[in-house]
Amino acid sequence: MFLRIILAATLLCLLGCSDFIHPVKSTPEPTEYSFNYWLLQKMYLYEDELADLPPDGDSAQALYKALKDPFTTYTPPTKSEERATAINTSLVVGGDVGMRYSTDATLEHPIIISRVYPNGPAGRAGIPRNGNIIKANKIELIGEKAKATYDSILSYSKNIDLLVAYKKDTTLYKLEKEAIYSPTVFVDTLYNESGAPGIIFVRIEGFKLTTADQKYGTYGELKAYLDSTTSDKRVRILDLRNNPGGHVLQCISMADLFASQGTLSTRRQRALNADGETEYTTSTSKAKAGDPGESGKYIILGNGGSASCAEIFIAAVTETTDIPFAGKKTYGKGIGQTNYFTYAGGLATITNFEFLTPKGNSYHKTGIIPKYECENIIGEFGEDCAAQLAHKLYNVKIPKQRETLAKQGSEFVYYNTTNTIAEFEGGAIEWYNEDTYLKKFLNSQVK
Repeated sequence: MFLRIILAATLLCLLGCSDFIHPVKSTPEPTEYSFNYWLLQKMYLYEDELADLPPDGDSAQALYKALKDPFTTYTPPTKSEERATAINTSLVVGGDVGMRYSTDATLEHPIIISRVYPNGPAGRAGIPRNGNIIKANKIELIGEKAKATYDSILSYSKNIDLLVAYKKDTTLYKLEKEAIYSPTVFVDTLYNESGAPGIIFVRIEGFKLTTADQKYGTYGELKAYLDSTTSDKRVRILDLRNNPGGHVLQCISMADLFASQGTLSTRRQRALNADGETEYTTSTSKAKAGDPGESGKYIILGNGGSASCAEIFIAAVTETTDIPFAGKKTYGKGIGQTNYFTYAGGLATITNFEFLTPKGNSYHKTGIIPKYECENIIGEFGEDCAAQLAHKLYNVKIPKQRETLAKQGSEFVYYNTTNTIAEFEGGAIEWYNEDTYLKKFLNSQVK
């Protein structure tokens, strides 16, 4: 009892002596703005811009727009999963029948099937490539409105009935849309008429983690093709025209398929250390021997739309092997971005590393100049340039003149978007483990 009286008296004394009592300051609840401000301060490569960022604010998007780098962006929570899907996969949003088309305005029915994915509904149904679509869901596709009509039917209908003409036969195909992962590697043989052996065009459209090969992505598609054609002695064109980039691990691993030794790429990166502080690191990726692309006759074809991860691939292969680069100067994006899911579920895409070629050169804002320029060579899209070079280097027999090119040889279609390289599809991209950096952010708020 006496002890309780003493404790009570002590408590009353302390309550009456305000100098000894201070309220505990609660840690402010983190906001989306405060998290992104912290993340940029820790990760953004161009540090000289960071001092001008206001530490307090309401709009994370405004915070990112204050930066000069167009590749450092913020995607709000309502669209972050959609963007992550577009970056990581070749999934056709909304489902698809598994084929692509081109149009020929000289035809009464102008829609021509240009690609058929073997594992999609169209491929399983046996729809022929280069077939002519006459009707979709009983609506005739004719004239200049054919494309808009077909796109509308494909967008809003789950079941698609196609009447297709091919080699004087007309067949009705009944299809049902489903989740489709588009291939990212396409193979065509051009210039194989009149006894010529032809040239293989291997078009690489992007570098995705999950594609028609849902386990290994674009790398898996390319490796599977190379593994299955080790005895093919024909010249192969690695076509990266308009390839906007993708995942760093993919393009470096794919370059390694052709290089047997040496440095593939060097990276200087701004990152978080174990203590949650910023540090700069430099790392290199090395080639290993024993891959199927190390023998054979190859030419790389690129242009001004070949960017970022495509440029990593081009530099890695051409500077470590004797495979030449033909075409036009590349885009010139020698920096890369890491993606972070934010405190509130948004997506921060932040430039935090830069690349050097195997020989230690930077191509940022300058591009990679081809050894063989395609200017003043027949062929608007470069196929004839590659063919002429194959004839020059490897004495490949090709037709002397060619008025038109096979449509499949010059086609390029984005998967889910027609945005610029700075948007969904482009970049040299990596992802960061959110458990790691979110924990470091929360720890920083209580210090």
